Amino acid sequence: MADLNPAGQAGTELEIGDEDGTPVIRLAGELDMTSADDVRAAIDGVLRRTPERVVFETSGLHFMDSSGIALLLSVAQQVPDVELRAPSPIVRRLIELTGLEETLRITP
Repeated sequence: MADLNPAGQAGTELEIGDEDGTPVIRLAGELDMTSADDVRAAIDGVLRRTPERVVFETSGLHFMDSSGIALLLSVAQQVPDVELRAPSPIVRRLIELTGLEETLRITP
């Protein structure tokens, strides 16, 4: 995974992979206002390919604020099917509390 905050501070780790033509974006650490722009820049290439589906593997995220939600919603506006695979308890709770389960589909 690439560390998007190499200064040793808490940050986001990101890895972009592919499963049968579907982009899989693995996120770990913290997704917040200090890292959301870097994550967005890192996944721009994925979005330029106009995929029909994107999977975010978020089991390694231990913190996400409204900037992370905004990033995920931005992707959902560009991609018909956005899946959050194995979200950490904090991510799952945020999605459920904000009522975004239909927009950001959660899978175990």
